[in-house]
Amino acid sequence: MKTYSISELARVFGLSRSTLLYYDRIGLLPPSGRTGSAYRIYTRRDWRRLERICSFREAGLSLNEIGTVLASGGRPGAKLLEKRMSETAASILNLRNQQRLLAGMLSRIASGKLSPAVDKRLWVEMLSAAGMDQAAMNRWHAEFERRAPQGHHDFLISLGLPHEEILRIRRWSRGEGTEE
Repeated sequence: MKTYSISELARVFGLSRSTLLYYDRIGLLPPSGRTGSAYRIYTRRDWRRLERICSFREAGLSLNEIGTVLASGGRPGAKLLEKRMSETAASILNLRNQQRLLAGMLSRIASGKLSPAVDKRLWVEMLSAAGMDQAAMNRWHAEFERRAPQGHHDFLISLGLPHEEILRIRRWSRGEGTEE
């Protein structure tokens, strides 16, 4: 019978060893056995289980939900899938609304029609209201800097930011430092 080490299984599935160790620790993917040196041994059955775990993760199920599904025979119930489908639809709608809001803002910036009443505080509040957290705002700045460095610079000026802050934001947007 073909067996696999934790490193082999991790490499094939594009996961880290620590992920598989965690799956073992929470009982999601315990190894089928151990070597004489206590190394984990995984079988083809474990391989298929990990395929299912990865498939469920790709569908957005939580590890707890996956554990419940696998414990109950491996077939997710319609309620669970409908719940996940509803959550995904809500996320898509939220992202589309954010995209529409940002496209409108960028359009106004490009046309020079951005109201001078929009300052840093209001801009951050609008992005937060659109559902963006700090990490998403950082990605937004990085993408703006990558695609239109001068436009990004001009936009930051339009917010009334001091020159030093503009330089700092542009540096971390390029990955040259960390955001404060």
